[in-house]
Amino acid sequence: MDGERDTVQVQDTDFELVRPTLPLSPFGRGSFESLPSPGMGSFLRADSPALSTLSGGSSLRQGFGIGDASASTSSLSPRGDKSPKESKESAEAHRQRELRWVTAISSITPSQARKSKKVRKMVLDGVPASVRYQVWAMLTDSKGKRMDGLYQKLSQRDKVAAWQEIERDVREGFDGMPMARDGSLGKLLQVYLCMVPDIQYSRGLVMIAGQLLLQSPEEDAFWTFVSLMDTHLRPYFSNNSVQLEVDASLFARALESNDAASAKKVFGDMGIAPVAICKAWFTTVFADALPSEYLVRLWDIFLFEGVTFLFRAGLAIFSCTRRMFLQSASPEGVLDVLSRPPLAVLPPNPDAFVELAFSMKLKDDDIRKQRNKLEAQVKRRTAQTRASPMSPATPQTISLPKNGI
Repeated sequence: MDGERDTVQVQDTDFELVRPTLPLSPFGRGSFESLPSPGMGSFLRADSPALSTLSGGSSLRQGFGIGDASASTSSLSPRGDKSPKESKESAEAHRQRELRWVTAISSITPSQARKSKKVRKMVLDGVPASVRYQVWAMLTDSKGKRMDGLYQKLSQRDKVAAWQEIERDVREGFDGMPMARDGSLGKLLQVYLCMVPDIQYSRGLVMIAGQLLLQSPEEDAFWTFVSLMDTHLRPYFSNNSVQLEVDASLFARALESNDAASAKKVFGDMGIAPVAICKAWFTTVFADALPSEYLVRLWDIFLFEGVTFLFRAGLAIFSCTRRMFLQSASPEGVLDVLSRPPLAVLPPNPDAFVELAFSMKLKDDDIRKQRNKLEAQVKRRTAQTRASPMSPATPQTISLPKNGI
């Protein structure tokens, strides 16, 4: 395609490339796996900002100023009027970013994607909403998990034991939204718990699956959910809390390295267990804590970087809310501020939040190594306890590394 042209031809039809209109809840219209290829149109959703047919006589010109931050979000706050020249340049930048992602999705395998410096740079630059669910599918390699026909087959089974809890949490978390009205969110979790019966159900599963359904068609959301759980989150929902305890302990040490006063206030003076904070964040991937435009930006990067970015996001929230919780007189007040930080204390836009997260003093490789080491340590102790049923119960402790994280 000629970079100077304002149209692109797909299957003998001219499409005009225009400034984007990003819906708050961008539901897909069809299955990603069934989209045709090759060609630009095969990757852009039906509501993509880059596809607007000329046959109707008018193009979709509802747009806004698009900068690096805005291109990566699904909803934005107005940032002031832009001149026609600025708006045109912003639209062009967004279009080029979208086209780069289209090329990457079609040419880079999922196994290569999370190792690619090019893809990492593109993630940090921003993921347009029109291709977000395809990008998430690539970063999780959901296509590699997919088994045709299984989703519908499992959906016909008897309801799982947690069904009433699922219905309650769907109503409370997504009341009035399409995935609650049409039953797709409950169905997705019903199928998953049939498929993976050793998972301990909690509300976080609803919040995670719901976010995927906001971006993806139902079955695509399911397979991305399966891959996301297998790759990053499943240990948080096991019958034991080993991984969550490990990560909470590592997070506490990371906070102490970054801000000893905050760590003393929260974990010492207030007596709040690190796991109480990390569970609220990590088992929902911050779905309760952040506004939607910040949340999808966090997920873009988390799906590339892995769990270490959740540590960074948590440290960023501690930094943003520091004044508030240092003045709090109760553990409940501290937990409330940290689990649902007021919008007023967050950085002014999602990219500023990401920048703050990356500024935190944290050695990602060390975190990954210590996670493996500490998990093995706790599992050995658990196995020893089970092997000696007559011995008195002893509290499970974790030996943290002496070196700072």
